[in-house]
Amino acid sequence: MRSEHLFTSESVSEGHPDKVSDQISDAIVDLLLSKDAEARIACETLTTTQRVVLAGEIRCRGVFEKGEWVDGAREEIERVVRETVRDIGYRQEGFHWETLVLENHLHGQSSEIAQGVDASGNKDEGAGDQGIMFGFACDETPDLMPAPLDYSHKILERLARDRKSGAASFLEPDAKSQLTLRYRHGKPVACTAVVVSTQHANGYHEGEREAELKAYVKRVVGEILPQGWLGDETVWHINPTGAFEIGGPDGDAGLTGRKIIVDTYGGAAPHGGGAFSGKDPTKVDRSAAYITRYLAKNIVAAGLATRCTIQLSYAIGVSQPLSLYVDTHGTGTVEEPALEAAIRSLDTLGGLTPRGIRTHLGLNKPIYRKTAAYGHFGRTPDGDLFPWERTDLVDALKTAVSA
Repeated sequence: MRSEHLFTSESVSEGHPDKVSDQISDAIVDLLLSKDAEARIACETLTTTQRVVLAGEIRCRGVFEKGEWVDGAREEIERVVRETVRDIGYRQEGFHWETLVLENHLHGQSSEIAQGVDASGNKDEGAGDQGIMFGFACDETPDLMPAPLDYSHKILERLARDRKSGAASFLEPDAKSQLTLRYRHGKPVACTAVVVSTQHANGYHEGEREAELKAYVKRVVGEILPQGWLGDETVWHINPTGAFEIGGPDGDAGLTGRKIIVDTYGGAAPHGGGAFSGKDPTKVDRSAAYITRYLAKNIVAAGLATRCTIQLSYAIGVSQPLSLYVDTHGTGTVEEPALEAAIRSLDTLGGLTPRGIRTHLGLNKPIYRKTAAYGHFGRTPDGDLFPWERTDLVDALKTAVSA
């Protein structure tokens, strides 16, 4: 481990065009799962000036059956799209929830994919695709997340709350943040650079209004970062390009799944090749990434390591994972093979099959729209929401490794 280094992560707000797309896709996932817990969904969203385009494959009782739309289903999807854009806060000439044009190109799921993935006879449900998935946890923050990403998320969450409450009415929905932290002996100790670019109301890029915006951002960052991290060495870049009045999908097209490092660990750990949003939980891109985060977090919470990476891999149509790999980066109190054996021994995980994961975490529920901004990990579990953030496996893991 290096004695000292810098590391940087970024986040984007719920109003960023890619995140608008993610939230629309996941709002549709939630709608379909609320109709049919066994729905199959792969929904991609494109957002641009005054336009939202949906594409992908679905299968859902009460929505899309036998290759046909159920009466009223297309209208319900349109309602959900408009409500999502409205809740984010877009009421701008270039992107307005009431007047945007929606194109819905969703269609039925391939029968060939269905026959390979669905359970039938003695065949258990298989993985929705091949792939590798990673989970990670570390003790840098109370959320057991890498600090640069965790605090970058929290800065933008605060800006969004203040925008919606009226406490910072000059803010508009699109924003980005980035933090560079200094590490000593593996622990973050100071913030050397802050970058915040936020869309704003007319005129907040010059004079007293610009000073008001910058003072507000500095105050928010100071309230969120741990005491003592900001100082004379901290370099600030607040709206460094100047005016930022044109933003969101009007300023830049958005696509589902383009912010997977923001969604995961900010580059501090590996991540799989597939995005999460727009996918039902039979897709292991999503569900296996959640279970690996859950396992890594519980290992760190149990004091079995201060840093943990877990990998799973799958083949399409095959229920059992092809591999399980645990790496504690030299911080473990037990050997990695013992942790792998402990994970395999826990019957409640259902052998880490897609069905076992969905059952253990309760993933066949409309719980996904809230995941689609400010990261899928490091969140507070609340009822059915973010079940992969629970630390209810700690005692079982401790018992298993000591057996």
